[in-house]
Amino acid sequence: MDAFFASVEQLDEPALKGVPVLVGGEGGRGVVAAASYEARKFGCHSAMPMALALAKCPHAAVRAPRFDRYSEISLRFMNILRDQSPLVEPISVDEAFVDVSGSQLLLGSGPTIAMAIRARVYEELKLTVSVGVATSKFVAKIASDLRKPNGLTIISSEHTRGMLAPLGISKMWGVGPKTLPKFINAGIHTFGDLQNLSEDQARARLGESGAQWRQFALGIDEREVVTEHDAKSVGQEETFERNIGDMNVLRSILQEQCDRVALRLRACDGLAKCVTLKVRLANFDTFSRQKKLNPFTDSTKTIWQAADALLAAWRRESALPLRLIGMSVERVDRAGAQVQPELFPDAAAEVQRKLDSITDAVARKYGPEALHRGAARAGSRRNKRDATNEGPRPEAG
Repeated sequence: MDAFFASVEQLDEPALKGVPVLVGGEGGRGVVAAASYEARKFGCHSAMPMALALAKCPHAAVRAPRFDRYSEISLRFMNILRDQSPLVEPISVDEAFVDVSGSQLLLGSGPTIAMAIRARVYEELKLTVSVGVATSKFVAKIASDLRKPNGLTIISSEHTRGMLAPLGISKMWGVGPKTLPKFINAGIHTFGDLQNLSEDQARARLGESGAQWRQFALGIDEREVVTEHDAKSVGQEETFERNIGDMNVLRSILQEQCDRVALRLRACDGLAKCVTLKVRLANFDTFSRQKKLNPFTDSTKTIWQAADALLAAWRRESALPLRLIGMSVERVDRAGAQVQPELFPDAAAEVQRKLDSITDAVARKYGPEALHRGAARAGSRRNKRDATNEGPRPEAG
């Protein structure tokens, strides 16, 4: 969806229509979570310090984020997509891949379905959405960003290479402020520059990942749309604008990630057999640690305890601050899992199951942002102020 957080604020407060809107914290270290298109004309954008954004656009209206409201709209948006196809892969709160190959006989061509999605989103949510139609996930993502807001871009397979070639390399999905200089220093300024390299040349300039970047530049992406139910793992990670070394903040962020992952795990009727912690340092060195779970579980508390133990073990090895933290669980279907029933169920475990059940019910009705732990919420507020989530981002634009 287009400028999602800011657009929701304009929807709920009609006086803001046509007015530059900044969503985020107003404090001295506040960060812009979203900027309306009116604010973007002044050079404001997400992840920018709020003080700088207000210097560029002093007359902007600033609103604090309302994540419960955004989650409510997000749920309705995803349900609209699932009415077009069961193959929906959310990549952020307002963005998803939809595989409509199995829906075309009933609903029409890809472009026809895309137009229907745009019309229905506006009719039911009174918001605009930009859609990209292509034969691969990577190209569809690029296409969706080309004609914002309220745009529709169709890139056929035969025109893919030609349409991508003139695009600046900064438009490549996955290339951000930290990685862009690597491409520029390698003499790669456009998709076409990368297309014209051989696989070996791409590796020589960009390292082992160069071959994959070249494939993407050519529009080649064989990844399939993976629904939550089919995913072999469920996870969440967050990239920080500023490195974080405070263990209390890191634990709070990790705990909230565990809460959301456990909720999603139960929603797809899965069990966790393994918990993985992922951390990334300022120099982009990335490390992971795993802990197997026996028995398999969907308990929020058990998953959190495993992730917390992994983080504590990592901290004993290194005191360096982190630019990213994330966690995931290896998922198995509950129906196919061989789980030994408990002969004497633990009372505390039963209380946790009831608590998880209540949490799930509230999340289904009001969205996953409706409930937060006190400690995790405090950490989340601090993180929202000091950091921005770049992949997947909380709001796509």
